[in-house]
Amino acid sequence: MNAYDFDQTIFYPDSSYCFVMYCLRHYPRAVLRALRPAAFAALLLMLKRADTKTLKEATFSFLPLLDNVDQIVSDFWEEHRDRLQDWYLRQRRDDDLILSASPEFLLSPICEELGVRLIATPMDRYTGKIHGLNCHDEEKVRRLNREVPDACIENFYSDSLADTPLARIAEHAFLVKRGSLQPWPDL
Repeated sequence: MNAYDFDQTIFYPDSSYCFVMYCLRHYPRAVLRALRPAAFAALLLMLKRADTKTLKEATFSFLPLLDNVDQIVSDFWEEHRDRLQDWYLRQRRDDDLILSASPEFLLSPICEELGVRLIATPMDRYTGKIHGLNCHDEEKVRRLNREVPDACIENFYSDSLADTPLARIAEHAFLVKRGSLQPWPDL
């Protein structure tokens, strides 16, 4: 199987950012109510008094104010599907696996459409609360080992060196920068 990070790898730029901006455009009152908690969580993160899970939950704290999250996500993908990178679409395989820190509820529809498996951050679409850990860094490897214990990654693709734990367990790993693929550095 081939494994991929999602944001800034096969989707550009970042799906969570794009979704929040989409919601800000269409549901400004809801998103603006989350601005203060998100800014405070960002400050705490910079001061090392909070983690990315806290920031992510604060950022998505507007979700309870939306009426039909599933429809909104569907509409979002109608508008943003074209941000999937051509290089990925040309090489997509049915056994591909996407591992992402983005919320699972956000990526599930596009991964279902692509016909690929997804491991992502388990966020409640109605509350914005994360159940478990943010699917990032070493957590991606733990989730992979738990959910696909016999996984053998032929090729791994990511835009971030934070994904080095996954790159190490792949036969081949590639760093992706705006669609340009390079061998993973220092493995």
